[in-house]
Amino acid sequence: MAEYTKGRIIKANVTGVTKYGIFVKVDNKYSGLVHISEVSDKFVKDPQKFANENETIYVEILDVDKNDNHLKLSIKNIDYRGKGTKKKKIVETKHGFKTLEYKLPFWIEENIKNNKNKLNSIDKYV
Repeated sequence: MAEYTKGRIIKANVTGVTKYGIFVKVDNKYSGLVHISEVSDKFVKDPQKFANENETIYVEILDVDKNDNHLKLSIKNIDYRGKGTKKKKIVETKHGFKTLEYKLPFWIEENIKNNKNKLNSIDKYV
């Protein structure tokens, strides 16, 4: 039997979908729930739009209850219908907003010049 630990990504079979989440069976011993709050980073009105009964999906383990053989699961940060890989997160650079602060005046000036040129070209035809 496999050892289930927090953060691990595993395959699971969807056994049911309700208005509050997706129920799955992992093996003969463990089952779990992907709560509606762990389906997507965006608002989820209907979990049935994310999984179907008898479908095999990838899930990420959030917590393991060994007494009840139950797993708390998530699909919102992984490619749950693909290869089960984690989605890439945007990582802040060491420069933060400094690049924006430096470049913004140049971008504004460039945009103003481009818009003036467009206005001048329209005036020629009027």
